[in-house]
Amino acid sequence: MTQTRITYATMSADDEGLHQAYEKAVAEVRSELGRTHAFVVDGQERMGSGIHEELSPVDRDIVVGKFAQATAADVSDAVAAAKAFFPTWAGTPWQERALILEQVEEAIRDNQFRLAALLGYEVGKNRLEALGDVAEAADFLAYYVEEMRRNDGYSQPMEPAQPGERNRDVLRPHGVWGVISPFNFPMALAAGPVFAALLTGNTVVLKPSNSGALMSVELAQLIRQGGVPSGAFHLVTGSGSVVGAALVSHPDVAGMTFTGSYEVGMGIYRTFATTYPKPAVCEMGGKNPVIVTASADLEKAANGVFRSAFGFGGQKCSASSRVYVDRGVYDEFVARLREKAAAIRVGNPLERPVYLGPVIDEKAVARFEAAIADARQDGSVVFGGERVVEGELARGNFVQPTVVSIPFSSRLWKDELFLPIVAVGPVDSLDEALMLANQTEYGLTAGLFSEDQSEIDRFLTEIEAGVIYVNRAAGATSGAWPASQPFGGWKGSGTSGRSAGGPHYLAQYMREQSQTVVG
Repeated sequence: MTQTRITYATMSADDEGLHQAYEKAVAEVRSELGRTHAFVVDGQERMGSGIHEELSPVDRDIVVGKFAQATAADVSDAVAAAKAFFPTWAGTPWQERALILEQVEEAIRDNQFRLAALLGYEVGKNRLEALGDVAEAADFLAYYVEEMRRNDGYSQPMEPAQPGERNRDVLRPHGVWGVISPFNFPMALAAGPVFAALLTGNTVVLKPSNSGALMSVELAQLIRQGGVPSGAFHLVTGSGSVVGAALVSHPDVAGMTFTGSYEVGMGIYRTFATTYPKPAVCEMGGKNPVIVTASADLEKAANGVFRSAFGFGGQKCSASSRVYVDRGVYDEFVARLREKAAAIRVGNPLERPVYLGPVIDEKAVARFEAAIADARQDGSVVFGGERVVEGELARGNFVQPTVVSIPFSSRLWKDELFLPIVAVGPVDSLDEALMLANQTEYGLTAGLFSEDQSEIDRFLTEIEAGVIYVNRAAGATSGAWPASQPFGGWKGSGTSGRSAGGPHYLAQYMREQSQTVVG
C-alpha cells in the first residue's frame, strides 16, 4: 500500500497503515515521558543550573520531560566550541556535508511516527499536524541539499577582466550561527534553519523553546546519529531571558535565526549587530487576512478559513485571524463558517477523530478568555468562546473554536492572538477589503476567494504579504511546504526578504567573496 504523503494541506488521510503506525508509536512512547534530559555542548551532556518541568497541554498530570537549564556560562562554552570547530566544518567539502546531513534526513524519516507521537504529547498537535511537522523537517533538508547541488555549492567562474587572471565568485559561511526556535513547530522550525546553517558550513548553537524542548533533544540525537561532528552542533535548553539573551549578545555568534513574536524578533534585529553588521533572520508572526468577494465559491472559502483559523488551535504565525467578506454574501459565509466550527471535534489530539487539541498553556487560555471578553463587549460571539472542561479535558488547556463578529475598531483585528479565534466583518468593495487587509505592521500570509480574474489579479498585485493564496480550500493562509510555497514575511513579519523552503534561502547563511588569481 502506498503511504499517504502528509503535508499541512492534506485534506484527509484514509491510509490505515499510517494510522496504525502512529497509534502504535503513541502507545510505545508513553513510557518515555517524564525523563530528565541534559543539554549537549561539544558532545558532552550538561545539567546547567536548575530543571524546567514541561507539562503536556493535553493533560497537566503528564510530565513531558524535565529539562536541564543552561547558564550564560554554558552558552559561552557552546559558542567557543562551535567557533573552534568552524574552520574544520567550513573546510569540509560541501558535498561531504550534504552526504552527512542526508543521513540525518533518513534518520528523521525512519523515526517519523515516534517523533510525531512525542510531538502530540508535547505541544498538543493532532496526528496529521504532528506527522506534517516531522515530514517538513525532513523535506527542508532534502530541498536544501538539492539547492546546494543545483548551485554547485554556490561557486561559479566569472569573466576575466584582463588576460591571465582567473576569477571566481563564491559564497562562504559566516561562522557560529545561533538558532532560537518556537514551540509551535518544534521539529520543523528548529530543523529547517539548523540544516541550512550546517549545510552551508556554519557551526550551530540551538536554543529551543522550553515548551518544545523534547523535540530538540530528539533532533540533537538524530543529528549525532547521522554523523554530524560534535563540534558542529550544540544544544542549549533554557529560558529566553537567560539562554536566549546570552546567545544573542555573544560577540562570537556571527549569524542568528529567530522564529517568534514581533516584539522579541525586533529586539534581536535591533541589538544583535554591534561592532559590525551581522545577519539576523527573524520570522515574527502575522495577522493574516482573508478576502471573500461576492464572486467567491463560499463553500471553498469557508473550508479554507476554518482549516487555517483552527488548525493547531490558531497557534501558527500563518493562521487566518481576520476575514473581510463582501456584504452581499456576508450572512451566508458566516453561516457556513459557523457550521464548520460547530462540527469540529475538540479533545485529546492523540485520538483519531480529533481535529482541535489544546492551546499550549494556561497563559494562552487566559489570553483566550480576555479576547472573548473584549469580543462580547465590542460585538458578538457567533460561535464558541468557552473553555472546554468536560471530563478528562478539564486537566488540559482546551477551548472552543471561535468565530466573532466585531467592529473594525476592536483590537482583535490588530493583535496577533495565537488562538483559535477568527474575526469576520462585512465590506462594501474589494478596495475597502484590500485597504483593511494591508493596514497592519505584519505581512506574512494572505488569502483571497474569488472567481473573478480581475479581482485575483488585483489581489496578487496589491496585497502586502510574503505568502499569498487564491481559492485554496486546503488552507486560506496556511500550509506552505518546502519546494512548493517558500515561507517568509514582509514588513514586520520578516527581516530578510528571503523565504524558508525557497530558492533564495540558503544564500543568506553565507557571504559573497570574489576571488581573483593571476597567472
